[in-house]
Amino acid sequence: MPPPLVLRNARTAPGADPVDLPITGDRIDADPTGGAEIVDVEGRLVLPGLWDAHVHFDQRALAQAALDLSGATSAAHAVALVATRLAVDSTPVLVARGFRDGLWPDAPTAAALDAIAPARPVVALSADLHCAWFNTYALQHFSLHPHPTGVLRESEFMPLMNDIQRVDPEVRDRLVDAAARAAAARGVVGVVDFEIADNLAAWTRRIGAGTRYLRVRCGIWPRWLGAAIAAGMRTGDAVPGTAGLATVGPVKVIVDGSLGTRTAYCHEPYPDGERGVLSVPPEQLQPLMRHAHDHGFESAVHAIGDHACEHVLDAFAATGAHGSVEHAQLVAERDVPRFARSGIAASIQPAHVYDDVDLAERYWPGRTHRSFPYATLHAAGARLVLGSDAPVAPLDPWRTLAAAIDRTLPDGRVWHRDRNWNCTSRWQRPPVAGPASPAATSPIWWCSTRTRCRAPARSWPRRRCGARCSAAAGRTGR
Repeated sequence: MPPPLVLRNARTAPGADPVDLPITGDRIDADPTGGAEIVDVEGRLVLPGLWDAHVHFDQRALAQAALDLSGATSAAHAVALVATRLAVDSTPVLVARGFRDGLWPDAPTAAALDAIAPARPVVALSADLHCAWFNTYALQHFSLHPHPTGVLRESEFMPLMNDIQRVDPEVRDRLVDAAARAAAARGVVGVVDFEIADNLAAWTRRIGAGTRYLRVRCGIWPRWLGAAIAAGMRTGDAVPGTAGLATVGPVKVIVDGSLGTRTAYCHEPYPDGERGVLSVPPEQLQPLMRHAHDHGFESAVHAIGDHACEHVLDAFAATGAHGSVEHAQLVAERDVPRFARSGIAASIQPAHVYDDVDLAERYWPGRTHRSFPYATLHAAGARLVLGSDAPVAPLDPWRTLAAAIDRTLPDGRVWHRDRNWNCTSRWQRPPVAGPASPAATSPIWWCSTRTRCRAPARSWPRRRCGARCSAAAGRTGR
């Protein structure tokens, strides 16, 4: 058990008077024994721990080593960046990531990459991780059929994600450890990990090796569901060997694509006449969700387009399953009330607004008033759960909150401000506590600077809260 601690002069709500918070073991409001460490936080804000309800943690960790194409303004620009990297990179497969071709004036092609890398595999992952751009040598390297453009979408490439970025498990775990430490320093104490992997085994290994900065809900992909059922696991169970830091999460299913890749499944067509990709149709989705529900698993179902959202809500209604619609970026008005009626959470990633505004205007014309409909869902009584979708957006809860409550874009434009989520009336219960972290059992985090906030000066009830992880001035502990 860590030694007793007292946080002196802490504020438990914006504008509240400073108080002392005694911590013994993992409990707040316990009387500390002698020899308690005193930390004067000088009026900083102390909050229940912040959860990120949607991350791809390995992808977040691996992103640091890949060539960054997020600044590329055209396919030609991206090729030039790859050419520069080829001169200094000796990895077996040159991996780039972060390109957004939806607004480019030219199209990515295998031929363009072949011109600079005719005999070395090059793969660029899109920013949204829903397509990948291969040169011809990479298509051959990964035993893929010839492709007219080299740009593979959705299930054409997703099963290869780990092969494309193959690294030794020890190296991967070190990168994950560093990413977990960085997340904790931003105030994150827990994540829901939807990495396409055996997350139960991965996090058991990592926590056993000392990566203990975060609590983790381990997403279960259909490939690993049978093994989890055979082991007698259910959503919410503690994972053996993780000291309670890892729990069994929901079953993760992807039913459509993304806006950036123009594969989100929509009622109305895109400018090219297509309506997106429905990866898992209802006749496959409903039996899978029913099977998971019958064995005690919740479902977390990716749906970005409005037609996909409709299918997923229908599946929840037909099966009686519990869980969430992940993303819900475009929702038909008739479907908004269904979230509250069914109790299905809308798991949203507000920072996508920053990246997708221009894409929405181009590819969803006339529908942007119901895209990223956080205020509409909230007003209808839906339960909103916030996340980043890292590495698609940074794993930064403060950026997530800023995007949720203010549609002012980084370039100063204001976009559908009436769709902002006004959460200042909810200060008594923090809006970013994730599904596995009710406020009564959250770890805590304290801000690294004195906080000035215009929110109402109200106090959260002082409860017996878990205190497993904290951060101050970028330093983590407990």
